[in-house]
Amino acid sequence: MSSVKRRKVDVSLGSAQSKDKKTVTKEPLPSVSSPEGSPAQDVPEAEKSATEGGEAIKTFKDLGIIDSLCDACTALGYKSPTPIQSESIPLALQGRDLIGLAETGSGKTAAFALPILQALLDKPQPLFGLVLAPTRELAYQISEAFEALGSLISVRCAVIVGGMEMVSQAIALGKKPHIVVATPGRLLDHLENTKGFSLRSLKYLVMDEADRLLDLDFGPILDKILKVLPRERRTYLFSATMSSKIESLQRASLKDPLRVSISSNKYQTVSTLLQSYLFIPHPQKDVYLVYLLNEFAGQSAIVFTRTVNETQRLAILLRTLGFGAIPLHGQLSQSARLGALNKFRAGSREILVATDVAARGLDIPSVDVVLNYDLPPDSKTYIHRVGRTARAGKSGHAISLVTQYDVEIWLRIEAALGEKQKEYDTEKDEVMVFKARVEEAQRHARNEMKNLHEDRGKKGSVLKGRRPASGGKRGRDEMDREEG
Repeated sequence: MSSVKRRKVDVSLGSAQSKDKKTVTKEPLPSVSSPEGSPAQDVPEAEKSATEGGEAIKTFKDLGIIDSLCDACTALGYKSPTPIQSESIPLALQGRDLIGLAETGSGKTAAFALPILQALLDKPQPLFGLVLAPTRELAYQISEAFEALGSLISVRCAVIVGGMEMVSQAIALGKKPHIVVATPGRLLDHLENTKGFSLRSLKYLVMDEADRLLDLDFGPILDKILKVLPRERRTYLFSATMSSKIESLQRASLKDPLRVSISSNKYQTVSTLLQSYLFIPHPQKDVYLVYLLNEFAGQSAIVFTRTVNETQRLAILLRTLGFGAIPLHGQLSQSARLGALNKFRAGSREILVATDVAARGLDIPSVDVVLNYDLPPDSKTYIHRVGRTARAGKSGHAISLVTQYDVEIWLRIEAALGEKQKEYDTEKDEVMVFKARVEEAQRHARNEMKNLHEDRGKKGSVLKGRRPASGGKRGRDEMDREEG
């Protein structure tokens, strides 16, 4: 889903158009019981052919979306439905629960936002829909999409995430927004502590990036949230993969759902992505990183690291050397995180140094290069990282730094991809030209990090492992789960 801005669309309201039901085939799943003791449902697989009457579906109107929302899509530059939208929207308009399996960047947000907005147009009411997301940035992105697509009816959205004041969020909830977009931990805080707030009238529930929600151990919190939601609702579950955890979640929360699967290979990358690696000694990682960034000077790049500490250190090191670098990780304040993303998107900073909080869900257009300074822990995360570039048919580069300690991880990634990657061509003499300047910048970065630890440590620095005691029940906040 591309990044969207709120835009007023002057169009008239209309009613939903009815569509003929699609035929489905049964796909049996293991017989298990939901936590509430109800029998498990087999999930039918929706037909993959995006055709209607033998003709290919080419417009949102063909899917059953009303004219006013079609005009909003046109104003936002959505020329034609993506595969996940073509398959999901007609079924959602029939009033069915859905499981959508598709990768990040496939247009999932519009796939669930348009049916919800169409239903809202038909029967307006506050607290109509709830969307649960694993990270704060994704929550804000989803809210922007809802507001842009629903600008014709001035849809009100409230974003409920950690790192922000509980009081201001409680006030926003008190104004009865149509759509609530939330991370699970902070939403549960409000359900338990904000007087007068409940979701008993909720009509739609969406769990976006559900596999990521469960990877972050939100399972027990989701169970508590599901218990206070009305049974008579429509539920959409979107995920990149279908694991046993996802099956358990869908059995506990969906009624007779239809499954739409778009991904043919969960480890597939786009053909326009050029992937390579550099096998280097571990002590020379910084030198090779600076060499690569110099090779791609003037292009936008995301540098992925494994830890918060390394993210901060590299950002300081690169800024010392004159690069426009800015850090992004889960232990920055929320305003700093949004500020970093906005500066990178706007082009005022050309390098984003980030942990895996930026690896999936976020739509950051026009990223030219992804550099894996640290290899990810698994192949799925690698796919999401390199998927930040070569989007929407554009080309892109992904280069991974592989040291003597990373060989086993890299071999697993190559095995998952099903092919050996090419080694990036370098001349060691050219790389070592940067050695002296990098060593000087390393000394400066070490001193800066030491000062940062000392200054913030007195106040409960997150970089020293202690948390500031503010803003709700922090033990459940998603910041504790986003990264190691």
